[in-house]
Amino acid sequence: MMSDVLRAVILGVVEGATEFLPVSSTGHVLLVERILGLDEIGLWKSFAILIQLGAILAILSIYFGKLWRIALDMFKGDAAARRFVIGVLIAFLPAAVLGAAVGGYIKGYLFNPWVVCFTLIVGGAILLWVDQLDLQPVHHDATEFPLLTYFKIGCCQCVAMIPGVSRSGATIVGAMLMGADKRAAAEFSFFLAIPTMVGAFAYDLYKSRNDITSDGAVIIAIGFAVSFITAIFVVKTLLNYVTRHGFALFAWWRVIVGTLGLIALALGA
Repeated sequence: MMSDVLRAVILGVVEGATEFLPVSSTGHVLLVERILGLDEIGLWKSFAILIQLGAILAILSIYFGKLWRIALDMFKGDAAARRFVIGVLIAFLPAAVLGAAVGGYIKGYLFNPWVVCFTLIVGGAILLWVDQLDLQPVHHDATEFPLLTYFKIGCCQCVAMIPGVSRSGATIVGAMLMGADKRAAAEFSFFLAIPTMVGAFAYDLYKSRNDITSDGAVIIAIGFAVSFITAIFVVKTLLNYVTRHGFALFAWWRVIVGTLGLIALALGA
């Protein structure tokens, strides 16, 4: 039997490697949990949400200097800094409202491998389509989008509540269709992840507080640490990669994983 520590390490790597890629971390974690036989077992139901905080801390550590300057400028009355913070909150609002309203229904009925595999394929096709469009970017800095653009990107993020869609994929595609270049779109996806994932973490931690034992806390801590380390590596390489090569690699990965998943499910795996 595989130890819980090894399971936590595997899931931590999957979470950290996929959270900021447009491939759906939730979808990949759900599929891996099924392979490991963990999808219906106590603490593991919330494990993926709880270790997301490791990935968020990776973003905070990488962008600490920039975020700290924005915070200082905001309190000094800088209009641009204050506008960006308001923009992030505006983008976060649609998912927060929708999550509170129908989050339980979505998690109860849509969190299954059939939905994940189907949405991985559809999302891959959409990502390929957007990547091949002759878009003419007009926004090159994630901190300077119009406020209405921030709101529209936030609405796009709501689609990612369906597992397999990908939060980063939905926000990146939305930002690109609204005039952002690939780098700015990916970077804003990182920033928007901070309030979105912290909110999801706090909510799930509260709900699963009675399921977390001392042993469970150790397992979560291991997954958290592995997710943090893996996410740092991915974020540092992602921006340069997508600027040069686009998103075709991730789109085809989604299609291949989704197709193999559907075949496996059809064969009773």
